[in-house]
Formats: sequence, C-alpha cells, structure tokens
Amino acid sequence: MLRYQNILVFIDPTQDLQPALARATEIAKKQKGTTLTLFLCCYDLSYEMTSLSSADERQAMQHLVIKDNQAWLDAIAVPYQNEGITINSVVVWHSRPFQAAILEVLKNGHDLVVKATHPHSKLSAILFTPTDWNLLRKCPVPLLLVKHQEWPEKGNILCAIDCKSMQDDEHHILNKQIIDEGKAMADIINAKTHLVTAYPSPPMNIMLELPEFDPINYEDGLKKFHKEALLEYAEANQIADAQTHLVQGLPEDVISNVATEIEAELVILGTVGRSGLSATLLGHTAEQVIDQLDCDLLALKPEGYVSPITL
Repeated sequence: MLRYQNILVFIDPTQDLQPALARATEIAKKQKGTTLTLFLCCYDLSYEMTSLSSADERQAMQHLVIKDNQAWLDAIAVPYQNEGITINSVVVWHSRPFQAAILEVLKNGHDLVVKATHPHSKLSAILFTPTDWNLLRKCPVPLLLVKHQEWPEKGNILCAIDCKSMQDDEHHILNKQIIDEGKAMADIINAKTHLVTAYPSPPMNIMLELPEFDPINYEDGLKKFHKEALLEYAEANQIADAQTHLVQGLPEDVISNVATEIEAELVILGTVGRSGLSATLLGHTAEQVIDQLDCDLLALKPEGYVSPITL
C-alpha cells in the first residue's frame, strides 16, 4: 500500500527554484502510482479595491491572472510528466494561502502537503512564514517543510518522541504514529530511523524549598525511566540501540542538536494545533524546534485531530 497516494505541492510563484516540487517528485518516483497536485494561491488586493472597475470586470481580471498561473503550472509540470509522474494542477484566488491549501486538502483527500521554506539570514537557516505557522497548527494531514538540500542515499531520519508519557494513551499513540511515519519514510528514501527524547533537569524550586531533596538521585531516576521507555519503543519497532538518543535538556535544544550531530535529512515530530491567545503566547515544542532546525521537517497531527478550517 502506498504511504502517500495524493500529495499536494505548495508552489511559490515568487521563487525561481521549487524545492517542494523536487522533493515531492522524488517521493513519487519511489512510490509508483502516487499523484501530485501542484497548488498555487494567488491574490492581489488592488483588484478587489479598485473602484474604476465593475464587479464583472474585476472577476474577469482575476480569471486572467488564474489562467496565466495555470498555464505556468502546466508548463513546469511537463518535464516530470514526461518521466511518468502523474501531475495535476490547481490555481485558486484567495487572500489566505494556508486556508486555501487546507480547503483543497479537505475537498480532494490529499494525504501529504509539501511546502518549501525560505532561506533567511546567517543567524537563522530558515524563515518560517505566517503561512508555515498556520499550516503547522491547522493542516489536518502530515506537513513536509522542505529546504533546498537534497536527501542523500542511506541518510538518517530522526523521530522525536515523548517518553515521559508512556502511560498517557494520547502521547503513546502519537509516539507510535511518529515512529510508524519515520519507518515508512525510511523505506521510501532508503534511510535509517533514529529516535530521540529529552529528559528534564531537577526542578530548581524543589531544590531550593526542600533541603532534604536529593537532585542526584532524582536525576538518575529520571534518566533511568526515560532510557527504559526509549529502549522499549526501539525494541518494539526493530530500531537498534545505537540509533536511540537520550539527552538531558529542553526538547527544542535536544532535537535540533541531535539532528545536527547525526546529520539528519529529516526530523519527524508531532504538533498540536493552537488558536487564539494560546497560539500567540505558548509556542509549543514543535514551533520552538523548527526555528532551530537545519533540515526538512515532517509535522504530524495527533490521531483524530480536526482542523478548525472546514468546508
């Protein structure tokens, strides 16, 4: 059975290179029978604001822009179609690209969204746009955020899991989902699957308030618990101990550091949608991690997640 049968590829008309398309076609070549849909969202506020044109004239201008972009999409698809890849294309007029993309996912049952990230300054390898953030929070299917680097043969995929919550069914199911996705992707691109989890330092407030508190025993107990859980996940999924990574620290730091250390081509993690004030104030682990990553990211929603964007 194909892991990804119906991939939506987010095309950026402002960029000469389309790394999302290159990555999606790479996956399609290794999964015969996969269909790609090139997706382009266009919008020009001036077309909506002009008072010199009637509604019909404005609509005609929009159709002309859509038609031109459709012709461009069809043209860039031809070389890949000549290689035997099935490619469709769709152009929509919408002021919110992330919302338009999610509506397309819901309408046509896409099972993966692939989007390129943008190069940024030397201080940050990637610039995540508002569209990226909104897709991370609200896209109901796996989201692959792509950089410009190629995926090497026999590379490394890093699955970030939360081992402190093995007794929590929701976290356990999400961990399994992340590992399953990592193993499936590893099969597609001929890579090794690694697991990483972080464990915390002893809480400073307890150390200050309870003189009898023993931070060394506490830390040893934490490490032992997380290690046993990590190895249990590894054993259950036929992953070698050498490909497991247990590190003390904040998850966002641990995941990005281990990804750099093993030269991961892809990091897979779970992300929980947020909206409103909590989205502004409480950047969850996934959002903190991706700011530090220098490789592709595959973000998954928990099982049963329902997007706030609806048809």
